[in-house]
Amino acid sequence: MIFLYAFLVGGAICVVGQLLIDVFKLTPAHVVASFVVIGAFLDVFGIYDRLIDFAGAGATVPITSFGHSLLHGAMSEGHEHGYLGIAMGIFKLTSSGITSAILFGFLVALFFKPKG
Repeated sequence: MIFLYAFLVGGAICVVGQLLIDVFKLTPAHVVASFVVIGAFLDVFGIYDRLIDFAGAGATVPITSFGHSLLHGAMSEGHEHGYLGIAMGIFKLTSSGITSAILFGFLVALFFKPKG
């Protein structure tokens, strides 16, 4: 059943994103930024942790999980190290994702030519 829940929750997040693009004519950048903020907002109230427990990868793979990770890391390290810990916590949990995005973006730019 966990696979079905992951599929349904991940699919619902994608459907919401596609509706925001098609119906409300938002750009993909607006949708991504909105989902990161929504993920952080849901983490404040502990809702996103319950969603991860319920859906597993269906909740951790979409971009909303990035907002959850940013806030979760900042809060946990902020309690230990104060204001400096906030910046440390943000990068502690999300550095692998940020590094991968930069690395693969660079590699794609090297090997492919833009059309247009």
